[in-house]
Amino acid sequence: MDKIQVTDRDINIIKTISKWRFLLSRQVRLLCNFSGQRATDRRIKRLIDVGYLERRYIIYGVPGLLFVTRKAVKAFKLDYHTKEIRIEQITHDIAMVDTAIYIINQHGVDMDDITTEREIKHSNGFGNSKHDPDFIYMENNKKYFVEIELTEKSINRLQTNIQNNFLLCDIQKFVVPSDKARILVNLEKLKQSYPIEVIRLEEVENYVKEL
Repeated sequence: MDKIQVTDRDINIIKTISKWRFLLSRQVRLLCNFSGQRATDRRIKRLIDVGYLERRYIIYGVPGLLFVTRKAVKAFKLDYHTKEIRIEQITHDIAMVDTAIYIINQHGVDMDDITTEREIKHSNGFGNSKHDPDFIYMENNKKYFVEIELTEKSINRLQTNIQNNFLLCDIQKFVVPSDKARILVNLEKLKQSYPIEVIRLEEVENYVKEL
């Protein structure tokens, strides 16, 4: 493998991918503040060539997913290495990162003020079976819990999760596709009792697509 001089931007790319489990190259561009996709892809390729990143093609039609390697974990003393990813988790996690990008750009939130589920579990201990949000962020001294809801749950299960988090945050924010009518109806009912906000996933996707 060729050697390259590792820059602060390279370290930021590697740590950001590790923070979110995996990223698409377009998400690396937005989260790591590249001016264009071509420059992003060139740097990603160099990090792949020297063995710090790997690109996995898992689902047909979905671009390659970028993961940090064991070499990167060791070299940069990272806390996480993703050995495997569940197929059903991929679409969810892409939507999760897009939601974070949406919030960063729409609300002026710094990525340092976002804590991912992976980071929460690392802090609390992976043996803890408690349901954690997909990520947490701070804005105007308020704590937001964010959930990406792509699969339908009973209203009882939704309420249990909301109730368990009720005293831990100020607002719970749910991102839901427009075709998940049952989830949307149940959340509207629960909004009467809890501080909940709902964002349509399509709004997030369309916004990020224009960045």
